[in-house]
Amino acid sequence: MKLKFKAMVLSCIDPRFQHLVYNYLMKKKLIGKYSAFTIAGAAVGVTHNKFKQWHKTFYENLAISIKLHKIEKLIVINHEDCGAAKIANQKQEFNTFNEMKIHLGSFTKIKKIIKRKFPKLKIEFYFMSLDKKVKKFNKIII
Repeated sequence: MKLKFKAMVLSCIDPRFQHLVYNYLMKKKLIGKYSAFTIAGAAVGVTHNKFKQWHKTFYENLAISIKLHKIEKLIVINHEDCGAAKIANQKQEFNTFNEMKIHLGSFTKIKKIIKRKFPKLKIEFYFMSLDKKVKKFNKIII
């Protein structure tokens, strides 16, 4: 029997956000319908050069999820006050502007890689704030 699920969800290991991601996916009626890949920084962890050794693992795992679970979409959920973004930050000061620049850069980079490696795969980008609000990024320009 071939299984078909809706998506793979790429999210962060931060314990503050685990239940928030789950609750958000429940609201979207995706519980039991996605495979998960959880790594420090979510998209930051699989795109930024500070974490280069993780990149291959993620893309190989995504390829397996496409093959085994027949997913058609990648859902990327980054979050505010991200430790991986702090590590990736090249500037002395870590503020909201610099953090968002890192997250948006990771969204842009992953979209470019996905378009090249998995051209049929759809991708959605979300950002969770500490106050539990979720913002969807509809347009990521590459």
